Amino acid sequence: MTKKTTAKRPSPMKHTTLGIGLVGTKFMGKAHSNAWMSAPRFFDLPLVVNMRAVAGTKVQDVAEFSQRWGWQCCSDEWQDLVTDPQIGLIDNCTPNHVHAEVSIAALAAGKHVACEKPLAGTLDDARRMRDAAKKAAAKGIKTFVWFNYRRCPAVAFAHQLVNEGKLGRIFHVRASYLQDWGGPSTPLLWRFQGKLAGSGAHGDLNAHIIDMARFITGEEVTEVVGAIEETFIKERDIIESTGGAIAGKGAKRAVRGSRKGKSTVDDAVLFMARMSGGAIASFEASRLATGNQNRNQIEINGEKGSLKFDFERMNELQWWDHTLPARMRGWSRVMCTDATHPYAANYWPAAHVLGYEHGFVSQAADTVMVLGGKKPVVAIPDFADAYETQRVLEAAIRCARTRRPVAISEVK
Repeated sequence: MTKKTTAKRPSPMKHTTLGIGLVGTKFMGKAHSNAWMSAPRFFDLPLVVNMRAVAGTKVQDVAEFSQRWGWQCCSDEWQDLVTDPQIGLIDNCTPNHVHAEVSIAALAAGKHVACEKPLAGTLDDARRMRDAAKKAAAKGIKTFVWFNYRRCPAVAFAHQLVNEGKLGRIFHVRASYLQDWGGPSTPLLWRFQGKLAGSGAHGDLNAHIIDMARFITGEEVTEVVGAIEETFIKERDIIESTGGAIAGKGAKRAVRGSRKGKSTVDDAVLFMARMSGGAIASFEASRLATGNQNRNQIEINGEKGSLKFDFERMNELQWWDHTLPARMRGWSRVMCTDATHPYAANYWPAAHVLGYEHGFVSQAADTVMVLGGKKPVVAIPDFADAYETQRVLEAAIRCARTRRPVAISEVK
């Protein structure tokens, strides 16, 4: 393991310290580093967070990353973090096809694991991760999955409203996650390669809204009754180096315009489903929804009321109270930044709005709370929970490819 230049080696951890080992230094590596750095500043945590080490694939890049983001040491071998006795939790920010290898090895070494979503690129990998987590749980080892949108105050508040019975019986769940960065000029990044990503917009975006629907309603998807999968951009420019965080801006193309590679993932997936409480649901994910930059949205209609959330206005929850007299009914905007809203009291005064990064900070804080024997503000999905979302993803793709309804019970 390559260390930063320091005067002396850090002293061994006390039992009240949680050493973090981060694997991955790109988009999510930055988001998670900021979260571990910030969580102790905004939350009173039961354990001391020690940003022990980070691992990446290139020595120079990971060394620069560790200096910028506050990690004590670094390595170009993730195995160094798994065997480090000062690390108690491995934070897995690798591409989807590496999730299983890193997570299972960390669990076998007695480390807690926090893994990026989706749980894995394939159902088989996800199942192996779930099973490894179940075995490790018998020894007190915990797992977490970064479905960070649960920790938007508005989403957590929506979850609480449903739990309190404010919507009554739920009739409809209408969810979509729309982005527009995946056009023809976007090169052949790992996200467009099936052997690395597993799927495209489906696993990347539908995973979020499936989890969000399950989380808010407390219901499970029981059947996918119809689905469509489409790859609009069949070939993309081959690149020699990656560029920007998602769309590859600034990536170095092998020979501009002359070398193309096949995109082997979906650009968009839509599906319809039934929920365990009797509701019907629709889900849509696309990277080619021009004009929608990061529109993660959900609407839930119930007997007593409805709610709407749109991440592009992430501090707000739209609310309809159907128990009011007809002349008083109308959509109201709830600014979810009051100290009475989930997580908001840990940040700024009312209407001093939160941003994308705060969902990660809140999840890092809740993770430490759980490992310190405290309760999180709202539940964090573990590998078993995330596997249920993975089963729905698989059912939707089977439905799209076979053109028949697929019960979730068929997906083991």
